[in-house]
Amino acid sequence: MNSYILKATAGGGSIRAFFIDSTNIVNEAQKIHNTSYTATAALGRALTAASMMGSMLKNESELITLSIRGDGPLKGIVATSDFTANVKGYVFNPGVDMPLKGNGKIDVSGSIMPGVLNVIKDTGIKEPYVGQVSLISGEIAEDITSYYANSEQVPTSVALGVLVDTDGSVKQAGGFIIQLMPFVETATIEKLEKNILALPSITSLLDGGISIEEILDTVIGEFGVSINERIEAGYFCNCSRKRVKKALASIGEIELNKIIDEDKSASLHCHFCGKDYHFSENELREIVHKLSKHKKTT
Repeated sequence: MNSYILKATAGGGSIRAFFIDSTNIVNEAQKIHNTSYTATAALGRALTAASMMGSMLKNESELITLSIRGDGPLKGIVATSDFTANVKGYVFNPGVDMPLKGNGKIDVSGSIMPGVLNVIKDTGIKEPYVGQVSLISGEIAEDITSYYANSEQVPTSVALGVLVDTDGSVKQAGGFIIQLMPFVETATIEKLEKNILALPSITSLLDGGISIEEILDTVIGEFGVSINERIEAGYFCNCSRKRVKKALASIGEIELNKIIDEDKSASLHCHFCGKDYHFSENELREIVHKLSKHKKTT
């Protein structure tokens, strides 16, 4: 089944919520990057969050990127989502595996901490907005909660989970982002907090056959919930030979001529999907020729 997001409101509009079953997304990422158990969990959580945050964007030209940099052995994670909630990402060190924690859980925090989280919102028009917070746990959900509290001043609860199977594949993945509007009633906040605290992990519920719709109803159903939209989401990289060629052109004639003189060709690797693009000497000279021709006409 494809991954999907439920966008909902409750409490007379005082609660907005995003719930996702991201199993297909994270499984695809694991296959592309051949990630270890630890790296799969870390990347999967970031992709799950980024997809939901992408569904919050207002315009088709907008992108949102979660960029985590840490001193731990994983080094970093990047996850980017668009307006349609399609997402792509990678980890800097996909082979890192940490010993399990005492409770038997994957040690995502130990693979990253200490570090920082950057949330980059690109409207495609002006300079991207960048919000930065120091990682408070390295477990990603708590760090995104901290970002919303400190950078956007929006009370937010974030849950993210990835259940990795014994063969390294992704058995279940999902999560939610719940945000409170300024006019929410105190009684609603207190009851919602109790519901969230009493909720088992998202992945244990999904693994038990409980759907995202049922999980949503358990958490916010009593507040008069309305599911406003169901969005199909997937792992999608929009790289292409044309886009890579454009990127090569952007480095300019001088650098391209240097590549031609020194290497005779160029090979570029896409970190998001693993594709390689090779450009021969003649192809590079053609790009330089077009740049030179354009310069003369302008």
